[in-house]
Amino acid sequence: MQNRHKTLREAARGCLLGGAVGDSLGGSTEGYPPEAIRERFGGWVTGIVGPFLEDWATARPQSPLHKGDGHITDDTLMVLALASVYRSRRRHLDAYDMADGLVPEIADHVIYIPELERETVLQNRLFHAEKYLVHRLRHANIDPREAGVGNVVNCGAAMYMSPVGIVNAGNPRRAYAEAIELAGAHQSSYGREAAGVYAAAVAEAMAPDASVESIVQAALEVARDGTRDAVQAVTDAARTVETWEDAIPVLREAVRPYDTVGETYRQPHPDARRPSRTKSIEELPVALGFLVACRGDCWQTVLGGVNYGRDSDSIASMGGSIAGALQGEGAVPADLVRAISHASRRDFIPVADDLAGVAQEVLEADLRHARHLAARMEGAGMRVGQG
Repeated sequence: MQNRHKTLREAARGCLLGGAVGDSLGGSTEGYPPEAIRERFGGWVTGIVGPFLEDWATARPQSPLHKGDGHITDDTLMVLALASVYRSRRRHLDAYDMADGLVPEIADHVIYIPELERETVLQNRLFHAEKYLVHRLRHANIDPREAGVGNVVNCGAAMYMSPVGIVNAGNPRRAYAEAIELAGAHQSSYGREAAGVYAAAVAEAMAPDASVESIVQAALEVARDGTRDAVQAVTDAARTVETWEDAIPVLREAVRPYDTVGETYRQPHPDARRPSRTKSIEELPVALGFLVACRGDCWQTVLGGVNYGRDSDSIASMGGSIAGALQGEGAVPADLVRAISHASRRDFIPVADDLAGVAQEVLEADLRHARHLAARMEGAGMRVGQG
């Protein structure tokens, strides 16, 4: 499924809105298996629901986070933080921009945190793996290009890389390289690799002639090691089913050999989240798997991620952002966007529009640079563009 008539702005809006919807709905189901989700909510989750735990305010491990009820989580808050860095820099970013741009967004800027229902700095909401950014880049003053070494290997860097794909619209290889550069300040191993592959998938989805198959192919062309193997295995398995409901056990079975967390998500395996050449995070391959199983339909892809459980907010957010970029803004349910925007006190449209503007400016700058390089090398006797 594709939308050849979408504009860059419509694709950017679809990406951010699809990601935010998936994130907010997936927050209610995060950490639990599909069977427990259906029992708790009386069936599949197909809209905004409350927290999984009724005593969420005091119960561990969620306390004091108010997940559900239309609240976006740290996934989308980090997306918005990175988008803010692009908005101020208006160019390609590198690892030093993570230290000089993203860290202040996390540690210094007071914003409204929906899950905390109050204003504070984003750092107070983040998981330890994301707080590592502040520790390493600000307090330890580590070289930003290698600051991610030593962190727990998870989806923390990948989950907010959709702005990289938007800014590098239509250029998955450039998106991959830029995300790999940025994620080096946060992650290593297959956590860093997933960030690059996710950005590449979004970049391909942004193109007007993109399709589900071209997105998967773009991901496979850049992916390395266990990440590539996992994406191949999960998307192959996804082609054997026709609905997200049927896909849930099939995708879990396909990703199992590459997942280090183990069967009980809240009680990870002792070897979980350590560097490896053969493993992968679970979230990105499964998100791509739902994209394939649902033939690129944004809403169906989101529902698959939400009801898969485990790290459902990240799976649904990644799948929703890729499918949203592919189909455009109109594919994301407008009533849910309004409800989530109200509950989370966020307007995603201006952020998406500005990222689309940055993408246009970056493309123009890249073209000027390419023309200058061609002219320069032709002066040295190289004939550019001629056999």
